Amino acid sequence: MSGTFLGMPAFPGNAAAAVHDSQLRFNLRKATRTIRGKRAAVVGELPDWEELRAAGKAIKDHTLRNLDRHLLRLEEAVTRAGGRVHWAADAAEANRIVAELVEATGETEVVKVKSMATQEIGLNEALAERGITAYETDLAELIVQLGDDLPSHILVPAIHRNRSEIREIFREKMGQWGRAAPGDLTDDPRALAEAARLHLRERFLSSKVAISGANFMIAETGTLVVLESEGNGRMCLTLPETLISVVGIEKLLPRWQDLEVFLQLLPRSSTGERMNPYTSTWTGAAEGQEFHLVLLDNGRTDVLADEVGRQALRCIRCSACLNVCPVYERVGGHAYGSVYPGPIGAILTPQLHGMTRATPASHGRGISELDASLPYASSLCGACFEACPVAIDIPEVLVHLRAKAPHPRSERLAMRAAGWVFDRPVRLARTQRLGGRLRRFVPGRLPGPGAAWTDTRDVPDIPAESFRDWWDRTEGGTR
Repeated sequence: MSGTFLGMPAFPGNAAAAVHDSQLRFNLRKATRTIRGKRAAVVGELPDWEELRAAGKAIKDHTLRNLDRHLLRLEEAVTRAGGRVHWAADAAEANRIVAELVEATGETEVVKVKSMATQEIGLNEALAERGITAYETDLAELIVQLGDDLPSHILVPAIHRNRSEIREIFREKMGQWGRAAPGDLTDDPRALAEAARLHLRERFLSSKVAISGANFMIAETGTLVVLESEGNGRMCLTLPETLISVVGIEKLLPRWQDLEVFLQLLPRSSTGERMNPYTSTWTGAAEGQEFHLVLLDNGRTDVLADEVGRQALRCIRCSACLNVCPVYERVGGHAYGSVYPGPIGAILTPQLHGMTRATPASHGRGISELDASLPYASSLCGACFEACPVAIDIPEVLVHLRAKAPHPRSERLAMRAAGWVFDRPVRLARTQRLGGRLRRFVPGRLPGPGAAWTDTRDVPDIPAESFRDWWDRTEGGTR
């Protein structure tokens, strides 16, 4: 598996295959609508939800405008509390730093708290190349890892799997990674959770090194914060002798009191809960534990330079945009070919990696079809913007990125011709009259580059007379 999904085809190809998977669509529809309903209920309880949303946006925008200063404050606070801070410009540097820190302990196994940042850089695969095995401890991430699968949702990585599929994965694979699943394991959720708990308990008690991400970092105090629902995070953060946290530089909050806003926004928007079950905070190195913080850039500074696109860095990884997206509900997360699926992935992945990067996915063509196609993975309905707890205008960024994406020469010529026609009223009027006279010759399915467009929609009927000519003919004498 690759943490960056390199080598996958572009979104259109993935989506075309996914929409024919009826079981996938059923699993997604059931899960997203359940989460959506719970979120609506708990958000509706707060009369000041929009004020909280505006506060979250303002805090994040202020932080991003002053990110350099706040990051230095964070480094000073973490160092003062006994931790060590490492700066990683890209995925390769972050993976090297983490691998060397693990190797310095003499250990060959680590336990992990669910982390989007480590998936983004492909940390598990990088560690495996150096003989280090990383064990996921989040239940959904465990399912994905045991099934040699890829995550398909930010909050629920195994959302594309149903209970029967999970039972079979546990029966077939759990023994290869440690304690085997019971022979009489059923697909009852409690039985599956108990099998995972017993399987992971041995890892928690024996592992000397843990790797985590963080939902938030507080510059004022040097505190890191992890929100989770199962308790596995608490076990990973406290039991091992060495803790390594890999965190994107945008996860920063300036002050401790800023956290109060996000502890209301995040649980309601992600799991539909008023409060998440486990909130773990730690500042520097705890007694008897060595702590390392790896601050990850990996393209974030470039995103910050884009005045429109930078709002994507406000994201708090709640997945609310996925749960309301009609496109995601029908094609699932794998179609996006990125660890960040759904609407947020459609704007974040192209910005982090560049719209025209050369990767193995491009097979030497110099352009990644994956990244260039993602801004088009949306109907622009705006539901994601309405659901976002920090008011990221995802449709605005999508349109912005579409303008920056590489376009075929035929499309550029067509747009140039359209611009020439619309530039002068007389040109537009003549073109409309010509279209009216030739309307009977317009086919129902366009030839050439227009064929794909008419595969999914009808060519609009061309009226015999334009509105402008009709107005001049019927109302012109009254003016």
